Amino acid sequence: MVVAKNRGLGRGLNALLGDKPTPEVLSQATQIAISKIRPNSYQPRTCFPADELSMLTESIRKEGVLMPILLRPSGDGYELIAGERRWRASQAAGLLEIPAVVRDVSDLQALELAIIENEQRDDLSAIESAAAYHRMIDEFGCTQQQVAEKIGVSRVQVSNLIRLLQLSAKIKSMIERRALSMGQARPLVGLPEKVAEQLADQCVAEGLSARQMEEAARKAARPATNKPPKDVDADVLALQEELTRKLGLSVELSCKSGGGGELRIRYTQPAELDGVLRKLRG
Repeated sequence: MVVAKNRGLGRGLNALLGDKPTPEVLSQATQIAISKIRPNSYQPRTCFPADELSMLTESIRKEGVLMPILLRPSGDGYELIAGERRWRASQAAGLLEIPAVVRDVSDLQALELAIIENEQRDDLSAIESAAAYHRMIDEFGCTQQQVAEKIGVSRVQVSNLIRLLQLSAKIKSMIERRALSMGQARPLVGLPEKVAEQLADQCVAEGLSARQMEEAARKAARPATNKPPKDVDADVLALQEELTRKLGLSVELSCKSGGGGELRIRYTQPAELDGVLRKLRG
């Protein structure tokens, strides 16, 4: 869950993402026809559990919508920015109108606000957060540091989450279902797919902790590093492991008898290459 921080959104926008309406927010709200509202194209949340929506629908039937949703103008209607659960539940409750505050925000702000709203409520899985952060980088040209500052988390957390996108579809699905936590899944990044999936299954079956998964991942990776060809120097291996740790990517260093050699850095997406280039240029 994201701790409330000064994200540079301004007092008004921060207030609109809270759980309780302030007099300032209520004074800005107006009734908007639900039929004129379309979903947020930048919504990072992909799953809305039916039981949660059912409970909220019953609450809205009894008490109405207490906290206005946030919209921005779009064509002859509006696009939802924050409050999709309230909007969906209001439709289910049969409401024709919903209280809303309309603000003219950019596409990047729309994504930023949607992420913050969901993370404040712990509604996003690690994979949903990672995909949203990666979208800010890939589509809007943000750096990892800028993402961290806008969302109110550490740059290390942004980096660790984005690295989860390297995992196989099976493991990412396990994270999305919250069968695996970020701490349990993070050690699997960089392992061969089959090995990583076997460890993920073992983690769920045996209830391994994040620390136990780190140790299991180290053991699984050991044969690849501790049983090298006989002509590989121990200093070369140490340097290879050091580069892997510092870059956060798989690094292979091979030396030839004449003094030359090759340095290979494997990456799976452009953002990882950008990170390496920034470190080399910096």
